[in-house]
Amino acid sequence: MATALVEELTTHAADHLSRKAGTRVNIEPEIHTAAGVVRGRWENDVAVFRGIPFAEPPVGAHRFGAPVPVRPWDGIRDALRFGPPVPQGAHTGSVMSSVSGNVDDGSADCLTLNVWSPDLGAARLPVIVWIQGGTYLENNSANPHQNGATLARAGVVLVSMNYRVGVDGFAHITGAPDNRGILDQIAALRWVQDNIGAFGGVPDNVTVFGQSAGAACIAALLVMPLAAGLFRRAIVQGMPGTYFAQRLAAAISTTIAAQLGVRATVGELAGIPPRALTDATDVVIEKMPEFVESWGPMALTPTPFSPVVDGDVLTCAPWRALADGAARDIDLLVGHTRDEYRLYTSRPGNEPTEARVRTTFDHLAPGTDGNELYRIAYPDTTPARRYEILNSDWLFRMPSLHLADATHIGGGSVWLYELGWSFNSEQGASHALDFLLVFGTLGPDEIRSHRSAHPNAANEITRVSHRMRTDWVTFATTGDPGWSRYDPHTRSTRVYNAEPTTQRYPEERSRRIWSTHRFDILDLLHTD
Repeated sequence: MATALVEELTTHAADHLSRKAGTRVNIEPEIHTAAGVVRGRWENDVAVFRGIPFAEPPVGAHRFGAPVPVRPWDGIRDALRFGPPVPQGAHTGSVMSSVSGNVDDGSADCLTLNVWSPDLGAARLPVIVWIQGGTYLENNSANPHQNGATLARAGVVLVSMNYRVGVDGFAHITGAPDNRGILDQIAALRWVQDNIGAFGGVPDNVTVFGQSAGAACIAALLVMPLAAGLFRRAIVQGMPGTYFAQRLAAAISTTIAAQLGVRATVGELAGIPPRALTDATDVVIEKMPEFVESWGPMALTPTPFSPVVDGDVLTCAPWRALADGAARDIDLLVGHTRDEYRLYTSRPGNEPTEARVRTTFDHLAPGTDGNELYRIAYPDTTPARRYEILNSDWLFRMPSLHLADATHIGGGSVWLYELGWSFNSEQGASHALDFLLVFGTLGPDEIRSHRSAHPNAANEITRVSHRMRTDWVTFATTGDPGWSRYDPHTRSTRVYNAEPTTQRYPEERSRRIWSTHRFDILDLLHTD
């Protein structure tokens, strides 16, 4: 993907003039940041800077602490490769087995970000900061499906980041601040405020956008005092509606630590290498359904982690704060895919048993007889299909819809969308498809090779992807994506099918079932 580098940058002004004149320039652009000079490269008319550190390595004394600003460096730092991923199950760096963090492969230096810019001059472009998902367990900005080049060519400066996940990022640990992964995101957003002007962006027009766990983090950022003033707009895609009380988070952390014979304290976990913690987490994930009577609905989700409402960094669940007027000055675009949970049920071996269906309806559905509510609302579906719809509603769709309602009640400007287009019959419009379309990294060739692709899907994807990306960039630029604002009376929704339409919210049957439910903090059902 990278072009050959044949000459060095002399001045940014000369580079800007050359490109404005239509001359292809193969150079290594150098940018002065607050911590030092970084050197990137031009790749197909987009300047790319990879692996820029925004905080000190989260190891040793910094491991379970709030992020510490990166120390300045002398000389020029190459920003040509993505930084190593943060500690997680698939990470193979030697820091995964280190207690001190003193490793010789650089894998400890993982809190980095990346910048794609179409113009390093004085273009004053809108800035979009991507916060990826991954069930609070995975995080790697080197994922090729998160390549920011196509979005940058649409007229924005795109920033992505690594942030801590798993026990290191989201577990409740005595002696450590909660929500360390979100604190990392805040540190990256502060870096953007301090430095993005040199990359062609304008710090006064920053939009954060994210999907899944990243979207739920953004919903939290909307109401966090520490994040005030760091962004102007937000795009929330397929947010899971799980936010934990400290008591629930502590019970989960205690269970994970017990797998290793220690307590969930900074003093005892500091002696445990990251790989041991990810292994212990995997053991608990497998056993989570066994804890449903005490841990409640979260035990039926794919992850033991979520943002913690600690009364300090995050003072309450986002729906309540938004309805009270928090973030009323931040424009919000929020939505979901039509078939969110099918990503999970379509995997081989994930078909729900009768017992699992019964347990899920007992713990997730609203009211005293949620199974009957769904049977009446969806009379022509099988129990397994209603199980999928319920999980889509409880975990993703209704939290997103209620976030729009809360924002409107609090006086904010909000727009709603649903992705209904899909390219195959197995997964439908499933979780994560929307971000692939916005990034433009899922192409026609991949569609054609899928065993159950729709006949015309390869021709449709370019058009649907372009339409969504254009609307996202328009929103980031102007604060209006191009359709009517959402309100609880008209429920105006942009629905992306092969041809987009604006209509009333299409999931009316589920909306009615959940109309009186109030999403809030999840807590222990009882203690042993």
